[in-house]
Amino acid sequence: MKKRFLFLMFCGALLFSPLSQGQEWPRFRGADGTGLGKGESIPVSFDQSDHDWHVDLPGPGHSSPVLWGNKLFLNWSRDEEGKRGLVCLDARTGKQNWSWETTFEAYRHHRDNSFAASTPVLDESRAYLSWISGERFIVEAVSHEGNPVWRRDLGAFSGRHGAGASPIVISGTVIAGNDNRTADSFLVGLDAATGKTRWKHERKSEAASYVTPTPYYPDDGPVQVIFCSPPHGISSINPEDGALNWETGGIFILKSVASPVVAGDLIFATAGRGGGGCESASVRPGKEPETVYSLKDDIPYVPTPIVVKDRMFVLSDRGVVTCVEAGSGKVLWKEMIGGSYYASPVSVNGKIYCASRQGEMVVFEAGPEFRLLARNRLPGKTFSTPAIANGRMYIRVSDSLICLGGKKKKSGDDQ
Repeated sequence: MKKRFLFLMFCGALLFSPLSQGQEWPRFRGADGTGLGKGESIPVSFDQSDHDWHVDLPGPGHSSPVLWGNKLFLNWSRDEEGKRGLVCLDARTGKQNWSWETTFEAYRHHRDNSFAASTPVLDESRAYLSWISGERFIVEAVSHEGNPVWRRDLGAFSGRHGAGASPIVISGTVIAGNDNRTADSFLVGLDAATGKTRWKHERKSEAASYVTPTPYYPDDGPVQVIFCSPPHGISSINPEDGALNWETGGIFILKSVASPVVAGDLIFATAGRGGGGCESASVRPGKEPETVYSLKDDIPYVPTPIVVKDRMFVLSDRGVVTCVEAGSGKVLWKEMIGGSYYASPVSVNGKIYCASRQGEMVVFEAGPEFRLLARNRLPGKTFSTPAIANGRMYIRVSDSLICLGGKKKKSGDDQ
């Protein structure tokens, strides 16, 4: 516990360092993939008059916003032109700094997916993108100024529903997963500066996985990277050399889409399918990982759960929220909030924000009892997870982006 305490103290110190602003939301679901943000001025109840700005993007997509300082990045795609790319906006004004584009070969994907589904990951110099062209798995880097740096064609990819997994960066290594339906499945670590392969971890997946990996900081050792896939279950990888630390084996038979989450000293993961039927497991990490509990009903297929303090909030695709004690799995409450969901919930100021496919932002208290705080209409459908940085919330609505917060709070937002 002492190491974990020191680590948390270190993270707290970073919050007050000049670098911390850039690290607020550099990847899918923010720093370390927790979905937790800060922003006292982000309102609970809002309408269009509360938007700081609302701007059009070069094209639609499902990529979530990511930020480094005042630079905001999103992927986009114009399918009819066979073009997709990365746009950089000024996070304060929404003004476009630049848009970089490339060509791609179309491939089969689910009707609700897109050719710009994965989210970039950032470091202080570059944005890193992973996506599919035809049946090839591509990872590339673009500078913060919009210049291509390197591009790697890493092999075959095949998946019935297209692509969607996003990369992460740890200690100068870009880490991405290529679990897919071909025999050539693997996890890979690339040098962030050059794109050269640092390590490659072969897999026998033969099934596509859409998860973005999650870092795990154990009390008694260095950081681990957590992946999920049906044949391998929950896997822990050493980010330095790609070695396998531990693995549960095939505890899932359905597809892995939602990212695993760290819930205290446990790791919780789900699997599912679009037609219904989901499964979950919460495991205690170790050389012989132990399944501590599983949730049976209203399990998410796509949205990633969120942990706030000692409680985990699990949002199903069909709009049911389950609040459990993260350490034991004890259900504290379950509530239907309405709508259907692809976006994952995020939390700020002790409140949880859920953006539905129908274009509604539902806000409730992150507490031991359900307390609905607001239902807010968005100006369109959204499949993307919001970002929280610079004291603001950034919400993608297909081919446009909203900035919310930074203004004086309404009186009702103090509740």
